[in-house]
Amino acid sequence: MGKSNKLVLIDGNSIAYRAFFALPLLNNDKGVYTNAVYGFTQMLLKILEDEKPTHMLVAFDAGKTTFRHKTFGEYKGGRQKTPPELSEQFPFIRQLLDAFQIKRYELENYEADDIIGTLASHAADGDWDVKVFTGDKDLLQLVTPDVEVVLTRKGITEVEAYTVEQVNERYGITPDQIIDMKGLMGDPSDNIPGVPGVGEKTAIKLIKQFGSIEKVLDSIDGISGAKLKERLTENKDQALMSKELATITKEAPVEISLDETNYKGFENSLVFPLFKELGFNSLLERLGGDEEIPQETEKEELTYKNATSIEPDMLKSPSSLVVETLTEDYHKAKIHGFALSNESGTFYISSNLAEKSEDFKAWLEDENQKKKMFDAKRAHVALHGQGITLNGIEFDVQLASYLLNPSESLDDVADVAKQYGKLNVDANEAVYGKGAKKKLPEEDVLAEHLSRKAHTIFRLSDILAEKLKENEQSDLFYHLEMPLALVLAKMEEYGVKVKADTLQKMGTDLELQVTSLEKEIHDLAGVAFNINSPKQLGEILFEKLNLPAIKKTKTGYSTSVDVLEKLEGKHEIINKILIYRQLGKLKSTYIEGLLKVVKEDTGRIHTRFNQVLAQTGRLSSIDPNLQNIPIRLEAGRKIRHAFVASKPGWKILAADYSQIELRVLAHISQDENLIEAFKTEMDVHTKTAMDVFHVEEGEVTSEMRRHAKAVNFGIVYGISDYGLSQSLGITRKEAGEFIKSYLESFPGVQQYMKDSITDAKQNGYVSTLLHRRRYLPEINSRNFNLRSFAERTAMNTPIQGTAADIIKKAMVDMDQRLSEEKLEAKMLLTVHDELIFEVPEEELQKLEQIVCEVMEQAVELDVPLKVDVNWGDSWFEAK
Repeated sequence: MGKSNKLVLIDGNSIAYRAFFALPLLNNDKGVYTNAVYGFTQMLLKILEDEKPTHMLVAFDAGKTTFRHKTFGEYKGGRQKTPPELSEQFPFIRQLLDAFQIKRYELENYEADDIIGTLASHAADGDWDVKVFTGDKDLLQLVTPDVEVVLTRKGITEVEAYTVEQVNERYGITPDQIIDMKGLMGDPSDNIPGVPGVGEKTAIKLIKQFGSIEKVLDSIDGISGAKLKERLTENKDQALMSKELATITKEAPVEISLDETNYKGFENSLVFPLFKELGFNSLLERLGGDEEIPQETEKEELTYKNATSIEPDMLKSPSSLVVETLTEDYHKAKIHGFALSNESGTFYISSNLAEKSEDFKAWLEDENQKKKMFDAKRAHVALHGQGITLNGIEFDVQLASYLLNPSESLDDVADVAKQYGKLNVDANEAVYGKGAKKKLPEEDVLAEHLSRKAHTIFRLSDILAEKLKENEQSDLFYHLEMPLALVLAKMEEYGVKVKADTLQKMGTDLELQVTSLEKEIHDLAGVAFNINSPKQLGEILFEKLNLPAIKKTKTGYSTSVDVLEKLEGKHEIINKILIYRQLGKLKSTYIEGLLKVVKEDTGRIHTRFNQVLAQTGRLSSIDPNLQNIPIRLEAGRKIRHAFVASKPGWKILAADYSQIELRVLAHISQDENLIEAFKTEMDVHTKTAMDVFHVEEGEVTSEMRRHAKAVNFGIVYGISDYGLSQSLGITRKEAGEFIKSYLESFPGVQQYMKDSITDAKQNGYVSTLLHRRRYLPEINSRNFNLRSFAERTAMNTPIQGTAADIIKKAMVDMDQRLSEEKLEAKMLLTVHDELIFEVPEEELQKLEQIVCEVMEQAVELDVPLKVDVNWGDSWFEAK
C-alpha cells in the first residue's frame, strides 16, 4: 500500500460486545464490571502497536432508532436487551478513548457502520490506507483496494484481515455483492427478513450466477427449482427491502473531517490514572509503570521552628501531631521525625531530640493532651514499637475525610488538603520519591514538609469536624471509626501466630500432588510437555486430543480458565489441569507468600487493616491479604491449619455472623415474609424457594434451594437476568422469570429497591443505619449506563454498609468487654463477617458467651442477629 496517511476506524459497539462475551465478568475493587473495557483496551493497544495509525476514530451507535426503522419498523427487533453488566461499561470505554486522545463519534439516526462507511469512502478517494476493525461481517461490503476490513475472531485480539481477494476467496463474490447476499439470505441478528428458506450457500450461488438481487429477480424464470422460484416470486419486495437495510450508507451527514481524526499518540499521565481506577495492573506494567510523581504546588509562606529542645509552650492541647515513617510495613518501623502545630506555632522535632526527651514521651502518652492526626493507627503502631503508648487521640483527618467522601483516595495529607482548598503541603511522593527511588531528603526539606503537614492537619480538623456534624456523622466518627482504629492497631501489633513448618510441609505436599498430577496429565496426553506453556498445552488439547477450540490468541489457542471450564466433562485431562493450576497458585501465592511475611523474631504475621478503602465501609487487609485465601478449595482451607494460638493450651475461636446481609435486608425492607423466616429461625433459602416455586417445605429440592440462594444473595446487588443466567447455567428468559417471581413473593424487598433509588435521586447519596454515606453523582445522569450502575449501588450499599458497621461496632464493644472482664483472650483477625480470637482453654466458655452476647447485640434490628461460634487448635479447626 505505502500511502502517507493511515486511517484506522473502529466499530465501538461491535468490539465492546465481542470483548464482553469473550471474557469472564470481571469487576474492579469498587464492584464496577470491567471485562468489556479490559478486552477493548487490549484490542486498542494491539491496534496501536501493530498499525501505528496517523489518523484514528471509534464510531458508536447513537441510539436504538435509525433511518432504517422508517423502511422497516422491526429492524433489529429480535435483539435481546443489552445486559446491564455491559451497558454500564460504555461510559468507561468512552473515558478510555478520551484518555488515549482518540477521536470518538456518534450520529443521531445513524449506526456506527454508516459513520465508518462514510469516512472510509472519503479516505479511499485520496492518499490514504484505511483499516476497519469490527466483529460484524456486514462491514465486508466496505472492502476496496484502499480499504481493508479486519474481523475479530472468537477471542478479542485474534483477528482476520479481509482484502478484495480474501473476500472473494471466502465467499466467491465481490465485496459490494455482500449486500445482495444479505438481501437474499437475511440476517437474524439485525432482524433483516431476506427470502425465507434461502441460506448463505443458495444466496452466493445465485449472486455468482446473476450478479445482483435485481438481476436474480429479473431472471426468476431461468432459475432451477420450483420451490426456490416460488419463494423468490412471493418475497420480491422483501428481498429488495432487505438489501436496502443491509446497505451501509457512504453519505451519512458526518460532521467530522478526516483531518480531525489525526492521531499523535497518548500520554501516560492521562491513561495511567484510569488504568489504576479500573484495576488494570497488568496493562499498567505492560506500558511501563505508573504516573509521574506529582509536581510541587504553589504554597503559602509558613513560619515554623526547627526545635533544638522541647519547650513547655510547644506541648499544648490540642495540637496536631505528625509521626513520620516512610515504610509501608510500619510495625516496628523507624520514625524519621515529628511535627506539632498548635496555637503557639508549628514545630519540627527530629527523631534524635524526641528520643532524648522524657517530656515529649510523657506528652505523647498523656490522655489529657489531645492530638489531631492523619492515620493515627499507623502512628500508634509505630510508636508502640518504640515502647511508647500514644494516648489522647482526639481527631483523625484521614478517617473524617473518608466518612465525608469515601470515593476519594486518601493516602496522604495533601490529598485531603486539596479537596478542601488548603494547598499548603506537597504530596509525600514529591518530597520522598516513590518505589525504588524513595528516600529521605535533607533535614531542612524534611523539617519543612512535616511542619506543613502538621499545620495543615490543625487547620483541617475543625473544618472536617463541622462537616461531620452537618452530616449527622459525628457519632459514627467519634464512637465507631476512631475507637476502631485503635482496636485495629492493637490487632496489627499483636499479630497472629503462624506455624512456618506447617506451611513448609503443606508446600512440600502440594509439590508432590503437583508432580503426581503432572504425570497423570502427561499419561492422558500420551506425551510429556510443559503444562505451564499455553502454546504446548493448546496443541495437546486442540490438535492431539481434538477438543473443540473455544478461543484463539495471537500465539495459538487460548487455554485460559474460562476456556477450560467450558471443556469440563469433555475429557478427563481438563479437570486435572484445572486442579494442577489451582494447586500451583496455592503454593506460589499463598504458601510461599505467607512464609515471606512471617516475622522471624515473633513467628507471627502482622497483617495491616485498611479502614479507608472500601466505599461500603468494609475493612480489608494487606501484606498479607487474609481475606482472599481460597477456602472453596480443600487445599486452600487447609492453609488455615497453620494459623494457631500463640501459647500452649490456648485455642483459636472463630465467631461468624450468619447471613448478616439478608438479616439487614429484612430489617431495612420490612418485608413480612423475610422477617418471618428469620424470626421463626427457618432456613431463608428454603423459605424463598417455597414462595417462588409455590411448594411446601418438604417439596423444596436442593436445586430449588440453590436457585433461591443465588437470587437471595444477588437481588439487592441489582443482579440481571443475564448475571443470574450465568451463575446458574440457565437461560436469560428463565432467569428473568425467576427474578420476577421473587419480587412478587417479596414485595417489601421490591419496594425497598425502588425507595433506595428514589432516595438516592433526591439526596445524591444513600446511607447505612449508622449514617455512613455513599455519594452517587451518576444517579440522575441522562446516560443510562452510568445511571444503572448508580442504581445498583444505591440498592446494595445500605445493606453491605450496615453489615460492615455492625461488625465494626461488635469489634469496638468486644475490645471493651475483654478489658472489663479482665480476660487474657485476644482478638486477632476480622475476615468479612467473622472475628477470630485466641483464648486460654479455661476462658473458652466465658468467651463464647461474651462473643455471642456482644455480636448479637451490637445493633438492634427487627430480626435477630445470629452468630455461629466454633473453636479448635487452629483457625481451620475453628470452622
